[in-house]
Amino acid sequence: MPKPLYLQIRETLLARMADGTFRPGQPLPSEFALAKELDVSQGTVRKALDTLANDNLVMRRQGLGTFVPETTTERALFQFFRLTGTNGESLIPEPVSEEISRRPAPKRIAQRLEISTSAPAVRIRRVRALNGVTSTLEDVWLDPKHLPLPADGQPLPNALYTHYQRSYSVSIVRAEDFISAVAAPDHVAEAIGIPVGGPVLLVRRDAFDLSGRLAETRESYFRTDGFGYSVTLR
Repeated sequence: MPKPLYLQIRETLLARMADGTFRPGQPLPSEFALAKELDVSQGTVRKALDTLANDNLVMRRQGLGTFVPETTTERALFQFFRLTGTNGESLIPEPVSEEISRRPAPKRIAQRLEISTSAPAVRIRRVRALNGVTSTLEDVWLDPKHLPLPADGQPLPNALYTHYQRSYSVSIVRAEDFISAVAAPDHVAEAIGIPVGGPVLLVRRDAFDLSGRLAETRESYFRTDGFGYSVTLR
C-alpha cells in the first residue's frame, strides 16, 4: 500500500535537509513554492510541514516562515545531556581531558555502527567534570565515512552535536539511551577517581540524524554519588 502523499512530501523535505539543500538556520521555500515545485497542493505541503513541526524537525516563526533548526550549544546540552544534581538542578559538563584516535571498534560497537571490526573507527574519549568533580568518562564512536573527525585536530567543542552540524552538516535529531548500573572497570575507576568495581551508571546512547541513520554511538560512565539521570515524559 503506497504511503499517503503528505508523508512522501515529508520524506522529500527530510532528504533535502539531510543532504544540505535546506541548511540549518535557513528558511524553507514557501508552501506555495514547494507545492508548485513538487506538483502537489499547498494543503499537502502544509500537512507534511505540520508533521515535521510536531517532531521538532522544523521551526515555524510567525511572519517569517519555516526554518531548519540550528543546533546551538545551549540547545544540544540541555536537550541531550540529562545528568542532574541530587536537588534536580541541570548540570553542564566541564572538559577535563580528551583523546581522539582511529582504531578498530570492539565487536559490539562495530555491530551498532554496521561496520567491520577491522575497519578504522573514530573514538573520542572524554573525561569530564560536574560541579568541579571529575565524574564522567565517555567513549564516543563514529564511522569516519560519515563523520571524519581528524585524530590530530584541535580540541572539540563541549557540545559535539553542534560541531557535527556546523562542520559536517549532520544534524542529530533523536537519541536513544539504555541505562544500567555496573561495576567500574579499571580504566573508568582510574579516570574518575573511584575504587575499581565501585558502582557507576552506564548510559549507552545511539544518536540518529535526519535520515534516520545512526550517526554515533557512545558509552558513558557516571559516578553515582551526588548525581542522577533525569528524564521528563510528556
